[in-house]
Amino acid sequence: MDAGDAMERGERAPLLPESHGPKVEENSLDVPLLKGKKRAGSKAPAVVLGFECLESTAFSGISTNLVVYLETVLHGSNLASASKVTTWFGTSYLTPIFGAIIADTFLGNYNTIIVSLAVYLLGMMFVTFSAFLPTAAALGGSSVLGAQTVAFVGLYLVAVGSGGVRSSLLPFGAEQFDDGNATDRERKGSFFSWFYLCVDFGPIVSGLLIVWIQDNVSWGLGFGIATACIALAFGAFVLATPMYKRRVPTGTPLKRLSQVVVAACRKVALKVPADAGMLYEVSDKVDPQPKIAHTGEFSFLDKAAIVTASDFEEVTAEAGSSWKLCTVTQVEELKILLRLLPIWATSVIMSSAYAQMNTTFIQQGSVMNMSILSVPVPAASMGSFEVLCVLTWVLLYSKVIAPTLSGLSSDGDGEPSQLQRMGAGRLLMALAMAASALVEMRRLGSAARGEEITIAWQLPQYFLLAGAEVFCYIAQLEFFYAEAPDAMKSTCTSLALLTIALGSYLSSLIYAVVAAFTATADSPGWICDDLNRGHLDYFFWTMAAMCTLNFVVYSGFAKNYKLKTVLS
Repeated sequence: MDAGDAMERGERAPLLPESHGPKVEENSLDVPLLKGKKRAGSKAPAVVLGFECLESTAFSGISTNLVVYLETVLHGSNLASASKVTTWFGTSYLTPIFGAIIADTFLGNYNTIIVSLAVYLLGMMFVTFSAFLPTAAALGGSSVLGAQTVAFVGLYLVAVGSGGVRSSLLPFGAEQFDDGNATDRERKGSFFSWFYLCVDFGPIVSGLLIVWIQDNVSWGLGFGIATACIALAFGAFVLATPMYKRRVPTGTPLKRLSQVVVAACRKVALKVPADAGMLYEVSDKVDPQPKIAHTGEFSFLDKAAIVTASDFEEVTAEAGSSWKLCTVTQVEELKILLRLLPIWATSVIMSSAYAQMNTTFIQQGSVMNMSILSVPVPAASMGSFEVLCVLTWVLLYSKVIAPTLSGLSSDGDGEPSQLQRMGAGRLLMALAMAASALVEMRRLGSAARGEEITIAWQLPQYFLLAGAEVFCYIAQLEFFYAEAPDAMKSTCTSLALLTIALGSYLSSLIYAVVAAFTATADSPGWICDDLNRGHLDYFFWTMAAMCTLNFVVYSGFAKNYKLKTVLS
């Protein structure tokens, strides 16, 4: 029996007191603008959703067409520009994990968002200014005042600022609901889907409006509109402060987890048997009867909570402060994270394929006939079609797929679980990569005949990629938030975003490996400046094979995963 079994059966330790979890600031519940209204009627979640619409528009206003900006304005090569974009994009999704640790440990979600917005806005201003500066080549060499320097300083400030916002905004929005209110619980269930739709609002606006302005009017004006969006979001968020319910950070999550490892290793080194004592929980006393601990998942960690004769002085110490004796709750927090790791790791492969939408998909579309039914369509604007497909998939799932599966179920509860939806997303991603390879094969065949195919051939791959996004990423946010320990909601939500960061870094690594193994004196490689001489189709087939293998591995992990709700 592991620590989770002890908590379930109540045999070993008293329940955790209510004060152990995140605390709500009492004065934050006095809402001047909403006096006399129930918390279920709070407008704070709507403010958070509106904020996310503006923030996603600002970020997409830079990221959607960035590879084109680097190639045409800053004069970078295809491969170098793609690598720089994925590295920056990855950094933007790496910084949330640091923002989450700061939020959970020191500042709380609200203060983290405020500080991050200031950095975010400064970075957006730098990127906008870079569009009005001469390049280093125009200045006769490298210069700290050149457009490249200012642009990349701004981009990485944006990466830091957006990371802080992403780490805290979703859990901050979820905090606004009262789990003790039935109406709020129902509204909270749909909040995650609405939030993700707001994330996709930005690519629609940027793809249809900002990208067109950047390509046809002015890069500076396009970036300026994106900067105005984040400034407006900043002001609106601050003005709505009286509406918010805010939680106080509960300590250092990493310290709590490290204490479990140290305490468990100490007990193993001392050869403390699993049935030698009682499991400790926050209380004034310990269960007087020793219980036998049966072998279970990560059962060696249970020893961190076993009370021996030498540990009784630790019982009187403040809970969570000891490196010799830990509570059952601390042990379970670490176990939850360890169970999540295999699922999390397969999401990195998924994200490396998803990163192609901002790089190789755009490069592929740039050498096609960029018009659909005689309407000019920039390659970067195809991202807007992908967002429309996301909305379509959401409607298909809620109105067709889920009701159909529920109807086929004998108990009427056949809706796919979060793990099943993430698996479907991984499979759809493999199909999207295969479709991309088939389109590239056709494009190369037409180019060899001196013909050009329309960019409309890319529509199927964007549609499949949108399906992968809906099934995987929405379920992933719900899954990591639901499985997270109460004191680590921001951290675990950021782990879901971290997969996108590592996926982008992995994509950059894949580009480097492809260039190293395919570029020779006689061949420019699979991904080269002239795609008609390359083999982008081979690259997409490789990605399809990798995604298929990833789906198989994920299926094995998901089948054996133990949900926190089942364990507790």
